Amino acid sequence: MTPREVVERWVALFNAADAAGLADLYHPEAINHQVTQDPIEGREAIRAMFEREFSAAKMVCIVETIHEAGEVAALEWRDPLGLRGCGFFTVRNGRIAFQRGYWDKLSFLKMHGLPIQ
Repeated sequence: MTPREVVERWVALFNAADAAGLADLYHPEAINHQVTQDPIEGREAIRAMFEREFSAAKMVCIVETIHEAGEVAALEWRDPLGLRGCGFFTVRNGRIAFQRGYWDKLSFLKMHGLPIQ
């Protein structure tokens, strides 16, 4: 799959809250770094992160745009509650090797009635 196709599949699995399916899109040693948190290293740790997050809040990713350049796809997104963000996915051999995401964690926590950490 191209980086764009991987990100399109990622969005579909994210919106289905499919942690195992999402994890399968990552290289075994992938890194997912949401800048509001410490980086998560390894496919199994990434799967566990998604399981925790999906159990804490109903999350929906609405694609604004996807840009692709070489092995990187950039996803600009919003959610139904008004939160906006972007993610950068480095894809090698059809799997995500590195992901970095930018979004407002304080707004997310407030919107979902979660404790501010």
